Amino acid sequence: MTSTAPTPRDAATAAGDDAQRAPWRVAFSGFVGTAIEYYDFFIFGTAAALVFGKVFFSSLDPVAGVLASFATFAVAFVARPVGGVIFGHFGDRIGRKTMLVASLLTMGVATVAVGLLPGYDTIGIAAPILLVALRFLQGVGLGGEFGGAMLMVAEHAPPRRRGFFAAMAQLGPPVGLALSALTFLMISVGMSAAEFEAWGWRIAFLASALLVVVGIWVRLNVSESPIFAEVTRKQAQVKVPFVELIRHHWARLLLAAGPSLLSSLLYFLITTYSLSYGTTVLGLPQQTMLLVVVAVVVVNAIVTLPLGALSDRIGRRRSVFWGILASAAWAVPMFLLVRTGEPMVITVAFSIGIVFYTMIFAPLGAYLPELFDTRVRYTGTSVSFNIGAMLGGALAPTIATSLGAATGNAWWVLPSYVLVVAVLALACVLHLPETRASALTGSDTPRKDSA
Repeated sequence: MTSTAPTPRDAATAAGDDAQRAPWRVAFSGFVGTAIEYYDFFIFGTAAALVFGKVFFSSLDPVAGVLASFATFAVAFVARPVGGVIFGHFGDRIGRKTMLVASLLTMGVATVAVGLLPGYDTIGIAAPILLVALRFLQGVGLGGEFGGAMLMVAEHAPPRRRGFFAAMAQLGPPVGLALSALTFLMISVGMSAAEFEAWGWRIAFLASALLVVVGIWVRLNVSESPIFAEVTRKQAQVKVPFVELIRHHWARLLLAAGPSLLSSLLYFLITTYSLSYGTTVLGLPQQTMLLVVVAVVVVNAIVTLPLGALSDRIGRRRSVFWGILASAAWAVPMFLLVRTGEPMVITVAFSIGIVFYTMIFAPLGAYLPELFDTRVRYTGTSVSFNIGAMLGGALAPTIATSLGAATGNAWWVLPSYVLVVAVLALACVLHLPETRASALTGSDTPRKDSA
């Protein structure tokens, strides 16, 4: 009888093939997970712009209701650094994979609960209080998700293609946003405005349950980071990663938040505040603004991988640097074009702006993990990214709405706001090192740095 047992050469070939496929599997897992989490995150932002002011803050006047709903939207950004610390702590101590599953589950439970939450007219003040609590839980989940997904992909990726592979995790936000906008578009087209306000918007939140099940299944079928596995084998974990991070990397932590600050500001002005501004100030139909957002995030998705790969060629720091300059230069023309109220003009203006935003955002998937040692990488990546997201994304819609109410036209004031943040982000990047050639090994030693 002929033996069919694999030869050593066959086993070695199979192992090599598996090693080659691993980066793609992990990158796909990172993409799916971040897409689902950002779908959950963005449906809240879309609902805050379109309906939450009437459902959960019906006792307030229309402008105050929008402000209150955007403030609720901002709560998650405050929670994101908290999630970064919590999930980062355990991700740096017990493993990346486990925490990514936990973060996805946290976000999913909070999102479905929002879809089941009665409005102000039913349970009174308890409705907005519970909405804030659930939004905070969403923020905690996302705070642990994105940094973990970026570093998980980066730690599996081939060193010379780390920017490309890590950018696959960066595809999650535009795909999640497009999915959320399309979901609301399909729901709103199929029913009246009264039906949409009464119950239709809840469908988007309840649909998250199915997506989370799919995401968890995908996440459970990838391997733990080999770099973290080496740290575990050597029992070299840090007892309290956040304390270690503050002690040895405090300056780098703050500087690394700079690019995220500007990118979050740009993204949420373009994709979230624009919905409220377009419908209430410019008088455009809700469906029109949703289609504009979908078109813009499609552009975002198309350019993400090429711009991530570009950072493998010219460097992370240089890519981010030019993205910041281009965003600053485009701020005034973009806002002036939006004021025309023409949907096609708005789409073109935002599409150009989103390309410049992606020049900043796409390289961050590799850049942020490369800035921190393995033993504090989950915490450092998550906290730095989410501090920037909190300061940029949380305040953008609220400040924009407040300026609009105070001046009568926020789009004359907002370019100055963007320019100030761009200068701050540029100063941060100029004090950060280039990291393209960095080796993400499991044997990092603590390094004290001023940047």
